[in-house]
Amino acid sequence: MQDARVRSVAAVSLWAVALTVLLPGLILQSHGAHPSAALVLQGVVVVHSGGALARVLTASRVRFVALGFWVFAYIWLGLAGLAMLAADAYPWPYRTDETTALVAVALVELGLLAHSAGAALAARRERVRGHTAPPGRLERVLARRVAPWRLLALCTLALGLAVVLIAGQPGRLGAYFTSRQAITEAGGEDASLRSLLSWSLSVPAFWALLGLLRVPCRPGGDRWLRAVRWLLLPVLLALNVVVNNPISKPRFWAGMVLLTLLFSVPRLCRPRAFRVTSAAILAALLFVFPYSDYFRYSDRETLTVASLADQFTSNGDYDAFQQMQTGVDYAHDHGFSPQNVLGPPLFMVPRALWPEKPEDTGISLAEYAGYEFHNLSAPLWIESYLWAGPPAVFLVFLLLGAFGRRVDDIRHRLRESTGALAALLVPAFAFYQMVFLRGSLLAIAGPLTLLVAVPLLITTPVARASRFRSSAMPAATPRHASIPGTGGHP
Repeated sequence: MQDARVRSVAAVSLWAVALTVLLPGLILQSHGAHPSAALVLQGVVVVHSGGALARVLTASRVRFVALGFWVFAYIWLGLAGLAMLAADAYPWPYRTDETTALVAVALVELGLLAHSAGAALAARRERVRGHTAPPGRLERVLARRVAPWRLLALCTLALGLAVVLIAGQPGRLGAYFTSRQAITEAGGEDASLRSLLSWSLSVPAFWALLGLLRVPCRPGGDRWLRAVRWLLLPVLLALNVVVNNPISKPRFWAGMVLLTLLFSVPRLCRPRAFRVTSAAILAALLFVFPYSDYFRYSDRETLTVASLADQFTSNGDYDAFQQMQTGVDYAHDHGFSPQNVLGPPLFMVPRALWPEKPEDTGISLAEYAGYEFHNLSAPLWIESYLWAGPPAVFLVFLLLGAFGRRVDDIRHRLRESTGALAALLVPAFAFYQMVFLRGSLLAIAGPLTLLVAVPLLITTPVARASRFRSSAMPAATPRHASIPGTGGHP
């Protein structure tokens, strides 16, 4: 046990040095540094996010939600912000003064501190309650089990939508292997309807495939379910290759689909395998992600390899920190808008019925900065700041940190429960969380709602117990749902 602890300390130290010293040092060395108070405080952001990420990458427990949050904070708001401040270069033309930059960095660190505090409070509450306390509402929701009949209904729906929507798509099947630009330009509907139809096909297809991979089957029983499962698996795999590939869908979504399916393999959810895979994911996001938009446009440019510092300061994919600065100036000129908090949860209300419905924050910031291109990010830090200033930032990230830690702890307790909602939804939410953090909220509210609602519809509650199996208790033989009349008993 003592050797394991030494190895853990050594691993934490190595990751901490790599993330808080070596990588930031390479970025500062690339362009030199323009000393400023904002740059010094940005160093604190890098150390905070890098240290927290090092703890996740060396933890003895699998923490999906924590991984997604700290990877985004470290790369998009840590390293990218460091490169921009050091070189005084940004992806977009809008420029602010040093005071605005300092406020933006302070808001980032405020959110990180609040998130860490929320996670610590949730962990303390978990220790106080222990494993004998009755499960709370969130735990009962995540303990829901995949229901075979509901899953088969979703598979039927996904295949039916595929037949109708792919056949009605100009270019049909081949359009999904051209570019996102070609698919957008080929659609005859308005943008909102086109987006709705696209996500209505992609999300059910993804959950149908993942559900088939995780649906519980009794050994030697449920013969019809097994037969139907093996019949549908290749069909739904092919459908997902078509509608959820990185050519026709946003890279964050395609990556979430791939990683969630990858972690549906139980072996990869063990701590050691998770640490290795997470390190590979971090490396891919740093060195592969900048070039993954090759298929975004029909007119493809020649790929040119650039340093990390150059990517952070010239690639619009990393505009989150610059958008933070733009948002601070926007708030200075227009004030705060508490009513805008209603926009994301009420995204389905048409503007015809709600003329004062809030605009997409990313679009508002782009228009304020004078850009013609409006598809820009609006990180959750600046979204919450525009609602009610620093107190809103602190409250939002305090709750987010507590929620993330609670979800990770519940998934850990339910890790041996075959077909539990936690095994499906937690990894998917954890990786899509990077889109949630990047924003804007109004733009991703629809896909996020579908992402959460569909798995809830294909699962059913389980009987209440004093606490779903503690990690210290031996695993009991699970009672799996079977399809009536299909030989569900051994």
